[in-house]
Amino acid sequence: MSETHGVAAVADPPVIASVGGDAPLTRGGIAWSVFEGARNPYVVLITIYVFMPYVSSTMVGDPVRGQQIISSWSQYAGWIVMATAPFLGASIDKLGRRKGWLALVVMTMVPAIFAMWWGKPDGSGLSVTAIMALSLLIGVLFSYSEVLHNSLLVRAAGLESAHKASGLALALGNLGSVSALIFCAWAFALPGHVAWSFVPAKPLFGLDIVMHEHERIVAPIAAVMFAIGAIPLFLFTPDAPHSQVPALKAFSSGASELWRMIKAMKGYREAAIYLASRMFYYDGMTALLIYFGIYSAGVMKWGALELLMLGIILSVLAVIGGFVGRWLDAGVGPKRAVQIEIGMALAGIIALLGMTPEKILYLWSYDPTTHARLWEGMFGTWPEVVYILIGFSNAIFVTAQYASSRTLLTRLTPPEQTGTFFGVYALSGTATVWLGSFLVNLGTQVFKTQQGGFAAIALLLLVGFVGLLFVKGGDRRVV
Repeated sequence: MSETHGVAAVADPPVIASVGGDAPLTRGGIAWSVFEGARNPYVVLITIYVFMPYVSSTMVGDPVRGQQIISSWSQYAGWIVMATAPFLGASIDKLGRRKGWLALVVMTMVPAIFAMWWGKPDGSGLSVTAIMALSLLIGVLFSYSEVLHNSLLVRAAGLESAHKASGLALALGNLGSVSALIFCAWAFALPGHVAWSFVPAKPLFGLDIVMHEHERIVAPIAAVMFAIGAIPLFLFTPDAPHSQVPALKAFSSGASELWRMIKAMKGYREAAIYLASRMFYYDGMTALLIYFGIYSAGVMKWGALELLMLGIILSVLAVIGGFVGRWLDAGVGPKRAVQIEIGMALAGIIALLGMTPEKILYLWSYDPTTHARLWEGMFGTWPEVVYILIGFSNAIFVTAQYASSRTLLTRLTPPEQTGTFFGVYALSGTATVWLGSFLVNLGTQVFKTQQGGFAAIALLLLVGFVGLLFVKGGDRRVV
């Protein structure tokens, strides 16, 4: 899930194409997967559902201005990632050992994530600018950690079980994120709101709700989970052999390798058009995920408890997206599947723009003071129910798009050049990583509303959708 206080965080997982075999996972392969499972809660807890919505609504105090500030810093991080991460990826094999580089990244990220705890609402701790600077640093390093971590996959698990390690990493990432959301809801958000016997009467550790410690605590939790989950990789995952190539020479060679990969696109018109289109719709999908929590907090006026529960529900439902992607790939072919998935995400954005606590899909006004609640507790009004259903659809089809996009590339490229094209595929995921945040920032500034910023995301999806119309191939295989 690339921002960038994590746009990179929602980047595609490592792709292992045309790899067979059924070898069991080694201890190193499992450790590699655990690393990803421990890293992903940062994205869910900090970026999407809890901490950044808190920064926007509470620290900044104005959701519109908060969305503008966060998207602006995310755009800066995206520029840095765009300018550096592709060269790191292309140079990685020439650098030789990489666990030392990865350790440096982790040891910088963990205290930076933990330090967000001191972003206090009364201004006595870190300022909004300081928190945003930390998010920029973490977002860039998160991208680097992905490059370094992915480069160790085959060494960790071997070719015959690399696909198992990749799948386990995705499962552990979802499990770690959902577990963290559930724990935070049980330990800090639900106490005082429900009289359930299994829920503590007060937030654990004596957290002060007035100082929003129940929201700020997610920073230390994400930092500790990452620190602990990273340890097995450094203990058990094999590193690459030592290289005698100096770092500067390695990066220079990496630049040449990037150019070679780009030139390899010549003569493959369909793949080139597809990858250009993907740069746009991929960044739109990423922005839709990243800013959903901030948007929900500001527009629907939801607090930490509602956002935690929303995160739990959508994270679980997102798993369905992988199966939906497979079904669509088989039923209509991967190109049509991606178009359907983009179309559904576009419909989701359009629907979200017509939602407020007093309005349903532009047309129906709703007065919460005169309408009886559907049930007591959270999400008990019709606007909230419809809003969550839209979120369900987005979670499913955005996730499905990641799966279908990979399948489509394999249909448009010759098998003997799969590695090269997936290299360009990874590059295209970082080349415009800043664009979604830039458009959200621009739309928010121009229209002075969160809806204006969110509407700009639709432009990226639309450009990607239209680009796919010019791609030939990728249809359903007829047996």
